[in-house]
Amino acid sequence: MNSPAQRMGMVIGLKPDQIETYKRLHADVWPEILALISQCNIRNYSIFLKEPENLLFGYWEYTGHDFTADMEKMASHPKNREWWQVCMPCQQPLATRKDGEWWAMMEEVFHHD
Repeated sequence: MNSPAQRMGMVIGLKPDQIETYKRLHADVWPEILALISQCNIRNYSIFLKEPENLLFGYWEYTGHDFTADMEKMASHPKNREWWQVCMPCQQPLATRKDGEWWAMMEEVFHHD
């Protein structure tokens, strides 16, 4: 029996001088990264940009059974580490994020199907 998808959201800043670079990177995400996202049980993944505040909002649905293990798998993958090396310099983490977070995770306060 499949468990229901867990909806997850996160937020991070985007450096103003990196907006076009970030958009270009995500207009042509490497195929290995797209495959890894799916292999780690992430579906329906979107990233939205709010200007002029330059905030990125990420949303996805997690369909697996061990989020920590899937995120460790993603973080340790060599191609993903390479992807992060090009994406992370574009981002500006929020000062209020929790210890250990790059993107700040968000609490779902409302949902309607």
